[in-house]
Amino acid sequence: MKKGLFYLASITFLFLAQESFAQELYMPRNIKQAYAKGTRSTDGKPGKNYWQNHGKYTMDIMVDPKTRLVSGTETIVYENNSKDSLKNLVVRFVNNLHKPSSPRGGSVSNDFLSEGLTITSLNIAGQAYKEDAKGWGTVGNVKLMKPIAPNSKTTITIDWNYPLSKESGREGQIDETTFFVAYSYPRVSVFDDYNGWDRLPHTDRQEFYNDFNDYSFSVKAPKNYVVYATGDFLNPDEVLQPEFSARLKKSYTTDEILHIANEQELKSGVVTKQNDWNTWKFEAKNITDVCFGLSDHYLWDASSVVVDKKTNRRASVQAAYDIKGTDFVDSVKNNQFALSYFSHSWPGVPYPFSKMTAFQGFADMEYPMMCNDSQMGDPVFAQLVQDHEVAHTYFPFYMGINETRYAFMDEGWATTFEYLIGIAEHGKESADKFYKDFRVKGYIKDPSAEEDQPIISMSTQVSGAGYGNNSYGKASLSYLALKDLLGDDLFKKSLHAYMDNWNGKHPIPWDYFNSINTASGKNLNWFFNNWFFTNNYLDLSVKKVAKNVVTVANIGGFAVPFDMIVTYTDNTTETIHHTPAVWEANQKLATIAVKNSKPIKKVSLDGGIFMDASPLDNNWSAN
Repeated sequence: MKKGLFYLASITFLFLAQESFAQELYMPRNIKQAYAKGTRSTDGKPGKNYWQNHGKYTMDIMVDPKTRLVSGTETIVYENNSKDSLKNLVVRFVNNLHKPSSPRGGSVSNDFLSEGLTITSLNIAGQAYKEDAKGWGTVGNVKLMKPIAPNSKTTITIDWNYPLSKESGREGQIDETTFFVAYSYPRVSVFDDYNGWDRLPHTDRQEFYNDFNDYSFSVKAPKNYVVYATGDFLNPDEVLQPEFSARLKKSYTTDEILHIANEQELKSGVVTKQNDWNTWKFEAKNITDVCFGLSDHYLWDASSVVVDKKTNRRASVQAAYDIKGTDFVDSVKNNQFALSYFSHSWPGVPYPFSKMTAFQGFADMEYPMMCNDSQMGDPVFAQLVQDHEVAHTYFPFYMGINETRYAFMDEGWATTFEYLIGIAEHGKESADKFYKDFRVKGYIKDPSAEEDQPIISMSTQVSGAGYGNNSYGKASLSYLALKDLLGDDLFKKSLHAYMDNWNGKHPIPWDYFNSINTASGKNLNWFFNNWFFTNNYLDLSVKKVAKNVVTVANIGGFAVPFDMIVTYTDNTTETIHHTPAVWEANQKLATIAVKNSKPIKKVSLDGGIFMDASPLDNNWSAN
């Protein structure tokens, strides 16, 4: 080749190599438009034109345990901060999942089914609407007589009722006199900058996407029923007998675990005021949802824990459980540890709310300031499940994740924090074993095509184990691989930047990618493309060992960390750790020079929690 042509070829190769490192990530057209409009920014922050809508909800709710009927009067001051005139009002009522006509992912019993929402009165901007919700699914549409103008507010009042299901799902009846009441009010669906109205129907698989709103609400319940809810408890002296109100208030300021009400006290009817009905009042601001539980016989424990050492701010830690709920005896102690760990270690952001209540129920499900967990008969596993649900405080409640479309943006992080706190609680060996058995092994051993769909796939487009692995295990492995790649300090700095950028707002995956790139000072698009936009899986192989150079093939394709255990002919061994950076230049092949010059007898690869699909070829021997 002539010198000039060689030079040109070299420049072309260098250009192409640089392009591959700085590759652009696939972005759907509607997401591109959001960046073009300036509502989102390529530095990872909300754009200069970012906006989101807001509601101020005032609700008076009543629960009749005898009929299981929940009824409410609700006023919403809805603020349209967009540039669009809203000609329709999209109303979401998740509990209509129980209607026979609503879509579900599987079969249900008759006890799960109900008639769904009934609207007895609807008024918008002073005008009455005759809206029959009988035809609604989990999402209803109201055609407005007068559009809601950009940058304006309107007032919506709704009177409604619905029956709680006898068979509990994420909410419903727990026992004859215990109920978990979630998704219990009609709400304005999200209208956002990249998709307009969120009209996706809710199913029993997908989770949620909500605006940050302000809530002031009351729950009317019969005497001897204690109500546990999201938000600050505003009127303990009005609904509790003095001794029990005093115990609760004391729990707000101490590490001591107090038994607010025991079995005998609850049976004796001395805990609540003895009015026929008591009205319990709560308030929570800038939060994505509220819920509550009630029971006339659940034991009630409480304490508190410092969640911000700079200000000494405490959060209340409470538990409500049946006398047979052995898993919950240590709930307050476990959640004291969890709130402290999450606040000060990983993610290392002070717990943002005033309390956390563990309620013995059915769903193993997270809600703002509450978790509804089942009795499993295994305190260690129960603690891990509770850790997972409490970890959701940050994703999707501190940051308004669109779980319906991108479940990996919250479930993957909760799974990651579940693993990290597990190390602190039970040691790395135990945490690794559980993570592999529960989060990775089923994925690795299932060869079906859906297992290897890209993580970026919308959560509504994958099902079964494919949904579970994309949302939980694979996504978590990507976050842990990034932690290994960047190192703890830079990873935490980058994670905090992402969380600071989008606290109280609605991030999408590209906001995460851009935030990490900016905060880390690295273009990690090669890594994000590798983990989120491909059909890769986990599978390494020792391809060749020659003259103390080890060639490792990445058959599965994921940029994973691994340990290379080298045994020399003198039977000494050396463990050499490789971060995912080893795959940056070539994601299929890594050529690794062993610095020690002693002859090599054997090489083994160990991915740890990054379990290999075919581990037999992870070993090489000179014999």
